[in-house]
Amino acid sequence: MPAQNQEIYVIILSAIALALLLVGFIVTMLFLYQRRQHRQEKQLVRMKDQYQQELLQSQLEIQEITFKTIAQELHDNIGQVLSVVKLSLSILPLEKDHQAYESVQTCRQMLNKVIYDMGNLTKSLHTDRITQIGMLEAIRFDIDGLRRTGLLEVELDVIGEEYRLEDQRSIFIYRMFQEMMNNILKHSKATLVNIVINYSIDNKFVLKVEDNGVGFDIEKKRTQASSSSGIGLKSMTNRASLIGAEISVQSQPGKGTSIKVEVPLE
Repeated sequence: MPAQNQEIYVIILSAIALALLLVGFIVTMLFLYQRRQHRQEKQLVRMKDQYQQELLQSQLEIQEITFKTIAQELHDNIGQVLSVVKLSLSILPLEKDHQAYESVQTCRQMLNKVIYDMGNLTKSLHTDRITQIGMLEAIRFDIDGLRRTGLLEVELDVIGEEYRLEDQRSIFIYRMFQEMMNNILKHSKATLVNIVINYSIDNKFVLKVEDNGVGFDIEKKRTQASSSSGIGLKSMTNRASLIGAEISVQSQPGKGTSIKVEVPLE
């Protein structure tokens, strides 16, 4: 009997040991499976983020090519047609006492303004020009144009010594600046805009635009269902993301708006 009991104990202990090994095996396999799943999920997230970044990059590159094409068309085709019309008006054999003289002179003045404004628009759209003259000079050019309209007062403060950023960063920052000014003109009802461009901060470029307009509710703007609502903010955020910049927006109804773009130089 003792020998038989000993055999039973051995069988029971062996069974317990096998059960424990089996449980350990199952737990280990579950742990490895979960770890593998987690790794795959992280990889899928990275791939998705990378795909979204590449898609966004492609969209913005296509947009810049479109801007460049439009600028070229305006300059080469429409600009030439307007110049021919202007020349034709200038050689009309009209004396000052002719009844159509004043109307023709008015048309010539209007045509001159259209040609001038179209030239400015062409310069703002053409990507190569931005990289050639530099982002700061392109911003100054736009500011001068805004001042001439008399729609609002624009102050520019450049801190530190100017340096060149990479072409893509220069173009994207300039486009963000254009979007800010466009939003101010369309929505803010501002009378004063303060622009600060700071080159003096170590390892960081900063662009800040403030206005004294009506302001807005930031969260409401971001969550509105309207298809056109918040597009400007989204566009600026997308461009900032692609050049590793941080963009912060501060605004309240009745208290104006402040937008700051910080670009790490490394």
